Amino acid sequence: MTPARFDAITSRYPSLRVAVVGDFCLDRYFDIDPERQEISIETGLPVHDIRGVRCQPGGAGTILNNLAALGTGTLRPVGLCGDDGEGWELRRALAARPGVDLSGILTASGRHTFTYTKPLVHRVGRPPEELSRLDLKNWTPTPAPLRAALSEAMAAAVAGSDAVIVLDQVDIAETGVVTPELLHDIAEALGRSPGKPFVADSRRGLSDWPAVVFKMNANELGSLVGAPVGSIDEIRRACAAMAVLNGQPAFVTLAERGIIGASPSGEIEHVPSLPVRGPIDIVGAGDSVTANLTLALAAGASLREAMELAMAAASIVIHQLGTTGTADVARLREVLL
Repeated sequence: MTPARFDAITSRYPSLRVAVVGDFCLDRYFDIDPERQEISIETGLPVHDIRGVRCQPGGAGTILNNLAALGTGTLRPVGLCGDDGEGWELRRALAARPGVDLSGILTASGRHTFTYTKPLVHRVGRPPEELSRLDLKNWTPTPAPLRAALSEAMAAAVAGSDAVIVLDQVDIAETGVVTPELLHDIAEALGRSPGKPFVADSRRGLSDWPAVVFKMNANELGSLVGAPVGSIDEIRRACAAMAVLNGQPAFVTLAERGIIGASPSGEIEHVPSLPVRGPIDIVGAGDSVTANLTLALAAGASLREAMELAMAAASIVIHQLGTTGTADVARLREVLL
């Protein structure tokens, strides 16, 4: 990518409006000082001393964090939180990001705020060590009235946006934001907005999704095509077939092997990962890829240009330890140019 193209693409970011639909989580970090560890008199178990608590948006919020770091003009999150302390923290963390319109974040009594609590032990000269994570999730289906309200909020956000990202983060279908009703409404919105990037990612796979831009890993691609895909050539062929089938670009992330992308017109690109420069933490790398692909496509980048920006962002993020990181335009410039 030339400096001129980099500037032409990224200079459009402040004018873009992006809707982020899906499961917004609270990432709550407990920073633990092992030098102050005690033993409980009552139980005889170790007591971990927390020297600091950090709360930031996770799940779909990680995508929003990356979009905000890139200087996106307007961000319209659509999701839900509980009427609880975690929900208050999540809304506060989202509101702290520039350009965020919180009108699409619904507060629902009777639902937990999806929360990842991550205890991190900090030792001098060593990367943070994460202890067993503590999760707060919903295990029952999202109620029908809430589904209807989410669809209404999504329609409003999508109508005023230049690009849409949908993230399904829950482990059990229909317990979060992305439900069959929402997918139906996404398909209808896609039909009303030809040419607008709709990018989807789901930890449970995209087999029942409408024909949007698929972003997935190799295992998810294999499930979609019904056959294992291991080699680069196999992935290229399957990704290209998926792009033609959907009539939309498709992207397959390959960890240390980079990313493969294909367009409906037959273009296929493979962009390798950048070299590792030290200790890494891969949490959030996939979400940074999603954010950068989407924003670059909305700004007029080619398939390969969007992938190059995404790989640079992933490289920056994985080298940020003990947090779910982001990459801004200045750092992307340093890495790419």
